[in-house]
Amino acid sequence: MLYRWLTILLCSFLSKALHGAQELVVVGGDGSNCIEDSGCVNRLHPLIPMTHTANPGQTILFRTRDANDVLGVIADQDEEPETLDRDFGSVHPMAGPVYITGASEGDTLKVNILSIDPGKFGFTRGGSGGFIPDLVEGNFLTIWRLNSEFAESDDIPGVRIPNASFPGVVSVLPGPAQLVEMLDRERALADAGGQVSLPFSEGASPEHICGPSGIVPTECLRTIPPREHGGNMDIRYLQAGVSIYLPCYIEGCGLTIGDLHYAQGDGEVSGTAIEMSANVRVTTEVIKNGPDLSRGPHYEGVSDVLDIPSRRFYAVTGIPVKESGEVPPRMGYLNSDFVPGLTNLSNDISLAARNAVDGIIDYITSEYGYDRNQAYVIASVAVDLRISQLVDSPNVGVTALLPIDIFNH
Repeated sequence: MLYRWLTILLCSFLSKALHGAQELVVVGGDGSNCIEDSGCVNRLHPLIPMTHTANPGQTILFRTRDANDVLGVIADQDEEPETLDRDFGSVHPMAGPVYITGASEGDTLKVNILSIDPGKFGFTRGGSGGFIPDLVEGNFLTIWRLNSEFAESDDIPGVRIPNASFPGVVSVLPGPAQLVEMLDRERALADAGGQVSLPFSEGASPEHICGPSGIVPTECLRTIPPREHGGNMDIRYLQAGVSIYLPCYIEGCGLTIGDLHYAQGDGEVSGTAIEMSANVRVTTEVIKNGPDLSRGPHYEGVSDVLDIPSRRFYAVTGIPVKESGEVPPRMGYLNSDFVPGLTNLSNDISLAARNAVDGIIDYITSEYGYDRNQAYVIASVAVDLRISQLVDSPNVGVTALLPIDIFNH
C-alpha cells in the first residue's frame, strides 16, 4: 500500500514538473502599433480570431502596449518622450486573444497574475476631463520615469509614486448573445443622452473585422467601460498574486490583457492612471460550475494589495450636497425638474464622491503648493476613494484618502 501511494505521489510530482516546463506562450509585441501587431486587438467581438493557444497552467507572457498606443512595447522604449499624441480610436490595445485549451461556453476562467514588469516611461492626463471635468480647467500631461520601485516626474516635482502595477483590462471575448444584449442597452442609454462609447471603426484592430471596411464595423465593442466579460475594470487591487474569475462565453474564452497601470488611486479620477506598457505573466485554470458572474467578475488575493502605500494619510469626506441651481455633469441627461432646485440629493454616491475629490484637490493645493491640474493628477494616481456608508439617508458617504509619504520634498 505504501509503495502504491509513493508511486502516485511521484507520478503527480513528475506530471506537475513537466506541465510547468511547457514552453512559454508569448503574446503581442510586434510592429510599431496595435494595428501592425498580429497579437494585438483594441475591440471586442466574437468574430475576432484568437492569435495564440495556451493550456491551463501554462505560463503566458503578454507584451502589452499603453492605453493610447503611443509609447510602444518595452523593447522599443529608449528616450523619454516630451509630448504624446492622443487618438481615441486606438484605445485600448490588448495583447491576445488567447485560446485556452479545454475551456467551453459556461465555464469560468481563473486568471492568476504572476508578475508585471513595467516599462521605462508612463504618462497621466489631467485637466478638464475625467470625473470632475467642470472643476478643473485646461489640459495637463504628466510624463513619468519608471523603475521597479517608484515613478517620478519633472511635471510634478517632489512626488514619488510607489510601484503598484496592475492591468486595467483583463477580458474574455463576448459571445453572440452577450454582444447583442450589450449593444442594445448601450445604444438605448446613448439615445437617452447618457455618456456611452458606442462602436467606432476608426483606428480599430483587427481592421478586417472592426475597421471602416471590416466585416462588422458597427458591432465591435469599445473597451472604455467594464462589462460582465471583465474588460476595462481599472481595479488597482489586480496586482501580482491576485486571481481573477471571468465568464467564458465562447470556446477557448479569448483571454486578452492590456491598459497596464504603474499606479492608480481608487477612482482614477483625472481619467487616467500612470499609463504604461508592460510585460505580464499569467497562468490560467478552467473551472466547471464556477461562481455566478452575471453581474461582473470576481477576484481574490493577498490582503497586502488593499493597503495604501504610506505610513500616514490625510482624508476628506464627501456627502451628496450641492449648490442650488447646479446640475452635476453626469446627471444632465436625466432632464430632471427637481435636481436644479435641490441642494441635497438622496443617497447619491456619485455626488458624494465628487465632493470628496474636490475637497482633496483643495487640500493638496493649499498644503503642498501644487496647482489644481497637478493636484488632479496626484489624486488620480494616488488617492483612494472609499465608500464610508450607504445607509444613512439621505447622506451616503465617500472618503478620499491621500497617502502622505508620496511627498518627498
